[in-house]
Amino acid sequence: MAKSWKEARECAERDCLPQVYHDCDDDTYGACKIGESQGSFKDGVFVEHRCICMPASFNPDELEAKEKKFRQENPGW
Repeated sequence: MAKSWKEARECAERDCLPQVYHDCDDDTYGACKIGESQGSFKDGVFVEHRCICMPASFNPDELEAKEKKFRQENPGW
């Protein structure tokens, strides 16, 4: 798990993963495969979290700007 877009990109590079994400429900960041769901198990049932996923090729400033724009365009998401 990472604490920022910058750390998520470092994870993606280290693990050769194509995407980075911000898990908005747990407020964590990370790297993942395309189509990989993020979430947790509750009472044996997988609960998918709301995540913002983007290509790991974007730099941290681009990732932050795109997330900010998404949140402005989708208040309450």
